[in-house]
Amino acid sequence: MNNNKKFIFYLSLTLILGVMIGAYFSHILLKRLPSLNGNKLGAIVNLISEKYVDSISVDQLMEKAIPNIISGLDPHSVYIPASDLEAVNEDLEGSFSGIGIQFSIMNDTVSVVSVITGGPSEKVGIMPGDRIISINDSVFVGKNITNERVMKKLRGKEGSTVKLGIKRRSSHTVLVYNIKRGEIPVNSVDVAYPVQPSIGYVKISKFGSNTYNEFVAALAKLRAQKCSSFIIDLRGNPGGFLDASINMVNEFLPQGRLIVYTQGKTMPRSDAVSTGSGSFQSNQVVVLLDEFSASSSEIFAGAIQDNDRGLIIGRRSYGKGLVQQQYQLADGSALRLTIARYYTPSGRCIQKDYVMGDQKDYEDDIMNRYLHGEFDSKDSIKLNKKKEFKTLTGRKVYGGGGIMPDIFVPRESDGVNSYYNSLVNSSLLYQFCFEYADKHRQALKQFKNYRQLQVYLNGQDLVDQLADFAHERGVRRRPIYLEMSRALLEVQTEAYIARNILGDEAFYPIFMQDDQTLSQAINAIKTKQALNLSLKAQNVRRSK
Repeated sequence: MNNNKKFIFYLSLTLILGVMIGAYFSHILLKRLPSLNGNKLGAIVNLISEKYVDSISVDQLMEKAIPNIISGLDPHSVYIPASDLEAVNEDLEGSFSGIGIQFSIMNDTVSVVSVITGGPSEKVGIMPGDRIISINDSVFVGKNITNERVMKKLRGKEGSTVKLGIKRRSSHTVLVYNIKRGEIPVNSVDVAYPVQPSIGYVKISKFGSNTYNEFVAALAKLRAQKCSSFIIDLRGNPGGFLDASINMVNEFLPQGRLIVYTQGKTMPRSDAVSTGSGSFQSNQVVVLLDEFSASSSEIFAGAIQDNDRGLIIGRRSYGKGLVQQQYQLADGSALRLTIARYYTPSGRCIQKDYVMGDQKDYEDDIMNRYLHGEFDSKDSIKLNKKKEFKTLTGRKVYGGGGIMPDIFVPRESDGVNSYYNSLVNSSLLYQFCFEYADKHRQALKQFKNYRQLQVYLNGQDLVDQLADFAHERGVRRRPIYLEMSRALLEVQTEAYIARNILGDEAFYPIFMQDDQTLSQAINAIKTKQALNLSLKAQNVRRSK
């Protein structure tokens, strides 16, 4: 082989080996780097970070991208930024650190509605009716004040101090208070009281970490007041912790009853079964629901209904049958991801229909129900007969769209008209009640219970005073509509004034006195409808 041929041979061999070695190392490198065909999101972010024409924050880009990705899933999976996580979790936790007041923003000013007993504000002398006009020496009044801004200013690390400037009706000068923040309990049982002799009423606003303990304490208090039947009001309750709901239902069920089960693609079926340790297994029980009762509220109601342990009264519930689990991320954010569906004891999933990624139609469902007349007529409700199930005694129930009550009660519209709506929507009803209570606080404080206070308020012509108050602020008096709403406005003004003086323990007994759903529940207990159903279920259970 001459020199030229040798050169060409070795050159060709070198090129071939070079291509093979290059291909090998390219393969190894591509396996290590994000691939546009594999981890596409990671590859795109890297390309933007390295090649984009301008400097850009990858973290900010991801914060915008992640919610868009999650929005393509079911309506209840959600990404929670680190900046929002504490506030999101706080509502269901047992406590937070703050100054211990309930407030309302009126006339661009933060007004103290009530002071939590034993809390930091009470200890330094903050009083209901006080107006907060400065925080930490900065003026804090005006149209840009929001509930979120107020909470951000007043809440903080336990033991830290906040300085408030207070305007009080009885003082000509601004009062200054330095308040050390402390632990403030988050209550989920709003009130518990006897609505009639032997009938106890419990209102629950959410299912949090302390709800079960609060609930049992409330039932025990009512039992001590000679109550043997219970009305559990879950209207407007959006849900919360699954375990709280399970533990609460367990109080009413005999041993061995299925409460709920969960199941998902990677989550095998898990049953929650009653232990028989409940202290209220023989007591009559009624549950109140409406279209805003969701999630854990529906688990509670579904277990009572499917086991025929009691009656459900009100309107069809929200229809949330998905279970979320929260995953903490390294930067302090979290992903609340749907991992399973839950099923009531009869086997039904009450999750209403949704289209992946279509949030708007899902969110419009409640309004569509209203427009369709579902809140006013049981006949307007379209049940999915293809998803029929049976309760323990053989009653028909349906899946695919919330819990349908055993006794339907339409929305209450007596007294509701355009004039009434103007008073409510403008917040003038609440402002009048707050200012009336504040102006007459010394006189009203002499009454020790809501009955005494309501007798006094009945003689004060509150509705006409409210109409004058509203007229001066732009809502003109409309005599015919005012008379149509008078009875409703009398109850509500008395209730809100009572809340400002004596708290929720006075508010609810007054506010609920003409509530039609509650009246139906009381009648169902007096006629033993819930008890007879429960006894029938016991007999069915024994015969199996």
